[in-house]
Amino acid sequence: VQLQASGGGWVQAGGSLRLSCAASGSISSFNTMGWYRQAPGKQRELVVNITPAGSTNYADSVKDRFTISRDNAKNSIYLQMNSLKPEDTAIYYCNAGRSRREGVYNYWGQGTQVTVSS
Repeated sequence: VQLQASGGGWVQAGGSLRLSCAASGSISSFNTMGWYRQAPGKQRELVVNITPAGSTNYADSVKDRFTISRDNAKNSIYLQMNSLKPEDTAIYYCNAGRSRREGVYNYWGQGTQVTVSS
């Protein structure tokens, strides 16, 4: 599967951005879909993921500010980011995870840059 992320950009603190991720195939076959981010000099971290049933898992740092959604018909997920802070600046990666007996297979999009200025 290929994942195409879009929607990043530059915004002032307190602003909003909406990221989109379109998959080349059905997203219903994945155990989780989600977003990770990686800031300069830091490890990639989970922002939020969502299961086919709609269960979500948010990082504490983005709770109440970010909202993930999915549209199975369009094979897409979205990330609405509100009240953005400079510390949200990072490359955001779309992720699809598929669990197998031998482990989890992760698929990644190309990343989209989000820059929040103070």
